[in-house]
Amino acid sequence: MSPNIISAPVRAMLVLGTRPEAIKLAPVARAMAASPLFDPIVVTTGQHREMLHQMLDLLRVEVRTELDVMRDRQELSKLTARLVDGLGEVVREHRPDLVIVQGDTTTALTGALAAFYEHIPVAHVEAGLRTGVLDNPFPEEANRRLIGRLARWHFAPTPRAAQHLTAEGVPATQVFTTGNTVIDNLLWVLEEGTGNSLFRTGLRRVLLTLHRRENQGDKMRAMGKAMRRLADRGDVEMVVPLHKSPAVRDALLPELTDHPNIRVVEPLGYLDFSATLAACDLVLTDSGGIQEEAPSLGKPALVLRTTTERPEAVEAGAARLVGTEPEVILNAAIHLLDDAEAYERMATAGNPFGDGHATDRIVAQLAEDFGADAETEPPSGPLIASRPDGPGSYSTA
Repeated sequence: MSPNIISAPVRAMLVLGTRPEAIKLAPVARAMAASPLFDPIVVTTGQHREMLHQMLDLLRVEVRTELDVMRDRQELSKLTARLVDGLGEVVREHRPDLVIVQGDTTTALTGALAAFYEHIPVAHVEAGLRTGVLDNPFPEEANRRLIGRLARWHFAPTPRAAQHLTAEGVPATQVFTTGNTVIDNLLWVLEEGTGNSLFRTGLRRVLLTLHRRENQGDKMRAMGKAMRRLADRGDVEMVVPLHKSPAVRDALLPELTDHPNIRVVEPLGYLDFSATLAACDLVLTDSGGIQEEAPSLGKPALVLRTTTERPEAVEAGAARLVGTEPEVILNAAIHLLDDAEAYERMATAGNPFGDGHATDRIVAQLAEDFGADAETEPPSGPLIASRPDGPGSYSTA
């Protein structure tokens, strides 16, 4: 399926509902808003409603339409049904020329479905990530595979991601290796310099984030116990931005509160989170996006999962997949804190996820395919970017 050739401005609906989607689509929305070639229509679904409002304002993204679909502890099936229904109405109301979704959330899947049902072509930003295990992470791996069957434009962050798509039968003419927009936004935010780090001491600074469904329950509780033991060393300051999920809080709060070297805080705004990431020494996370951001800042990342759809960071040596066993996690963290050579190897590994120009490539390709005359050529050359001159180069602490 190919889009209809139309006159500019191209009406581009950007659908987002979670904090990572907002972060990674913000540079695309800003670029389109600044261009006479596009009319961006930003729609939020409210999947992470409490985290989005202030952040989108700070990222200079104007929201056109907002849905309210979240219910406390609702089943995925009910969330999916509400999103398809609500987004279908929005697509019919605005009749965009294309719909842009990002990543692998339920919002992304249902945005693609709603567009497909209305015969609107879909652009998928951060396409082609795969673990090879359909239910790990759950439901993200299934979501991104399904979006891969619906999309017309597949904007892959790395050559490996692009290869996954062509191996699955996506025509090579519809796959574009762009780098990841998360790097574009991170560099923009740190350049703005308006965030504040949450670290307060001169101790070794460890940033911990946990939220994934497959880690919740006893597994996450055990990881929390291991992190408390890490803080017991006495030379570690740990900051833990706590996800809003009741299941995450039930697991982690009993293990991490009331420790002098652990700061459990509410979810940070993107600007403050970026500053805190830039100021840390070590990241422990089950997040996908942080695996992409940390190498840009020379921050070794231990990935607390059994699979990752971002193996490029592991292969580059900037991240290590350590699994979910508490003793393995604890020993891996201690090793990096105590072994200066091992730490330096990870900190200087570089960033395989882009050069900060993914947005330029995406917008230029869409402009070309819709018959508009782009003002600039998309950047060319290798996407792999060296890390900054030294750890903490972008720190705003």
